[in-house]
Amino acid sequence: MTQIHEIAVPDVGDKGALSVAEILVKAGDLVWADDPLVTVESGKAVVDVPAPVDGTITKVTVAVGDSVTVGCVVVVMTASREQRPRRQLPEATDPSVPRHFSLFAAFTAASQANTPPEELSCELLVLGAGPGGYSAAFRAADLGLDTIVVERYPIMGGVCLNVGCIPSKALLHLTIAMEEAIGMAKTGIDFALPHIDIDKLRSHKAKVVGQLTGGLAGMAKARKVRTVFGNGRFRDAHSVEVELAVGAGKGMGARQVIHFKKCIIAAGSHPVHLPFLPRDERIVDSTGALELRFVPQKMLVIGGGIIGLEMATVYSALGALIDVVEMQDSLMPGPDRDLVGIWEKQNRHRFDDIMLKTRTVAVDARDDGLWVRFEGEDAPAEARRYDMILQAAGRKPNGMGIDADKAGISVSAAGFIPVDCRMASNVPHIFAVGDIVGMPLLAHKAVHQAHVAAESAAGLASSYDSSLIPGVAYTHPEIAWVGLSEDLAKQMGVEVDVARFPWAASGRAIANGADYGMTKLLFDRTSGTILGGAIVGPSAGDMIGEITLAISLKCDAAAIGKAIHHPHPTLGETIGMAAHVAHGTCTDLPAMQSRRS
Repeated sequence: MTQIHEIAVPDVGDKGALSVAEILVKAGDLVWADDPLVTVESGKAVVDVPAPVDGTITKVTVAVGDSVTVGCVVVVMTASREQRPRRQLPEATDPSVPRHFSLFAAFTAASQANTPPEELSCELLVLGAGPGGYSAAFRAADLGLDTIVVERYPIMGGVCLNVGCIPSKALLHLTIAMEEAIGMAKTGIDFALPHIDIDKLRSHKAKVVGQLTGGLAGMAKARKVRTVFGNGRFRDAHSVEVELAVGAGKGMGARQVIHFKKCIIAAGSHPVHLPFLPRDERIVDSTGALELRFVPQKMLVIGGGIIGLEMATVYSALGALIDVVEMQDSLMPGPDRDLVGIWEKQNRHRFDDIMLKTRTVAVDARDDGLWVRFEGEDAPAEARRYDMILQAAGRKPNGMGIDADKAGISVSAAGFIPVDCRMASNVPHIFAVGDIVGMPLLAHKAVHQAHVAAESAAGLASSYDSSLIPGVAYTHPEIAWVGLSEDLAKQMGVEVDVARFPWAASGRAIANGADYGMTKLLFDRTSGTILGGAIVGPSAGDMIGEITLAISLKCDAAAIGKAIHHPHPTLGETIGMAAHVAHGTCTDLPAMQSRRS
């Protein structure tokens, strides 16, 4: 009897909307087990839905652009009666040949006369030295564990410090300051138009990054944390093999084995590279955009999520004309739509065109530019020319790239490693933290998880609460949110009281030219306990921590508005004023009926 399989969207750990980004098969295609069939995307991640068995595709039930949910059937297939041979690369006869064959690398490795590196041993191995990795390593060392950290790049800090959070914020700070200076003309302070020295701008960014990464190296040395630079993969449940990086002292292709008693995986994620885009230096991901190779006259951002919009802010301030194309019906998934609406109003000048419910279908790289064709609701009829394309369609976890199966570690179809509240994987002595364990992909989440993992590895009682992870869009203005959102409360049927305080009633916001902002708090209608909150305006990310603390302490409106004395005049006092709105005691807005004594 023919066995029929209905392949559904897996749980990717993201509560946001999912959509079909790409369909990789059609009815009648023969596929192997684990072949990707459909690609779905959320706000920050892209996930391939794989075939569970060898077989033949019977039906594809979705189309590109369709909204889908976890459990939604996307492909129907019949299983093959006989297992056909897998497609495999030829086995290398020389053990010095790298896994991904390169003639130059093979020749160089064969010509090296280096003695194989001595095998190392440790109590705890940390795979990855980004915020999750170095935080885990340092906490473990502080707890007395002999620790080795393996980092694939030749410097600590990972994506966040080197090519992510920190360099992007350095550029955002400068470009936003430049825009604010230009905007001061209407107040009577008129500056000349800025002259932008792109080389100095790059140097400043590099200096900021270097100060932080150099500090990490010093702290590792002070804690006696040993560092090995190279690409690490599991050999078994108690060892990894590291292909040492160039400059690690053993030559290209040299491999080092490290034995461990316990391990914390902090291997992070990587940008999604859309398969239909040609290889061209004018087509960049977020890492390439941060290099500031040049300022384009016309730039396309593929993906309307936070990463793409932050880089659009930078390049717009530097003089580029920006188009954004997004498959969903709105930009910036995550925060409530009323906050995004305020951001959109403040940023209308920044974009030449925002194409929603539209996707990129072809790019032709010519000498005179990148010619792009679109399909969808807002698609232009003719191809458009761009000088640069930023592909910001999300990130994928690196769970499939560390040979986790050799250690017996479970990895989901999306590439995530499932963990418990102690951050332990299905292999009890191997833990995982950060991007590789699920959404959201945030550095501050990774750091908190890293501390829990290190403490668990050291035998302490420690657990992670995933319910309170604040999100921040570092655009201009910023948007920050935490806990239950208003949109999600409606979807879940949770009855809440929503208190909004408009910054048009804040003296500090008016003085700072930010009277468009807003602070919003959500309280349980029955108990009065705060459940969530959000802010849109300058420094929103710096203020969201107070709301996070209030939720964790189960505060009510009176506790936030009356018991906490917020200094005046500050933007932070808008949190207290929003609590007064909820309590019915706000004297900075027109009179309202008091709801609580």
